[in-house]
Amino acid sequence: MKTLVTGCAGFIGSHLVDKLLEQGYELVGMDCFTDYYHREIKEKNIENALKNNNFKLIEEDIMNMDNFPEVDYVFHLAAQAGVRASWGKSFEIYTKSNIELTQKLLEFYKDRKIKKFVYASSSSVYGDAELPMRDDSLLKPISPYGVTKLAGENLCYLYWKNYNVPTVSLRYFTVYGPRQRPDMAIHKFVKAILNEEEITVYGDGTQTRDFTFVDDVVEANILAAANEIKGEVFNVGGGSRVSVNELIKKIEEATVKKARINYIGKQKGDVRDTLADTSKISNDLNWKPNVKIEEGLKKFVEWYKT
Repeated sequence: MKTLVTGCAGFIGSHLVDKLLEQGYELVGMDCFTDYYHREIKEKNIENALKNNNFKLIEEDIMNMDNFPEVDYVFHLAAQAGVRASWGKSFEIYTKSNIELTQKLLEFYKDRKIKKFVYASSSSVYGDAELPMRDDSLLKPISPYGVTKLAGENLCYLYWKNYNVPTVSLRYFTVYGPRQRPDMAIHKFVKAILNEEEITVYGDGTQTRDFTFVDDVVEANILAAANEIKGEVFNVGGGSRVSVNELIKKIEEATVKKARINYIGKQKGDVRDTLADTSKISNDLNWKPNVKIEEGLKKFVEWYKT
């Protein structure tokens, strides 16, 4: 089972790599180690994979490549992340990394007989949609990042429709867990609380998110690849809809420390609430989230302390 994982050294990508290697896949991982956060963190993410004879790392910018590995499966997780950083001049980075890069991969693999192309999308494609967010809801992203992830979904669909590329898109809802990026809320909150520093909260903290543990996201990817369904989109949500204020309380419980909070203005592009309707992925892929927010936070805190 020859497999390509783009963005292999990232938060979710590295967890997927470890799981696939554990299951006996032969992997090629691609990552260009962008400077969105420190390279040392990404190197740490894949240190175990690099010791495995079934893993080969290609350090290259996909946009500079013309040929890609001959594989059975493609898990495309490489992207420029971050809602708040996607405005202004930075948008060019997002269009290249999230749209053009996706098109380049699809264009190459449309002439290959791959078994599945799994694309990592985001709940950001919904914008401020009615809850729960259904896979067939009207999509109105309110951030440049969300626009680029939706464009990637549309590219996957049109390459399936016109060239029969066996694509599936997975819309992740606020993924967290060990190795989470340092710019993400749970990572920042845990770090601040443990170091007795002040937490910055955008808005009044009553906004909610559907938090999804990384192991559940990895499982959704593997099931999507193994299933015969093509050309579809699935929500991947953890079923733990929690407000930011409630999240901080739960982190206080997990760390046994008190938070100091500074509330500032809401950021442009941030949606008010998210909650995934996961009935489709449950019915079609037999997937369901297994890790509750309290258990997941405990695992994250344990990882962070080490």
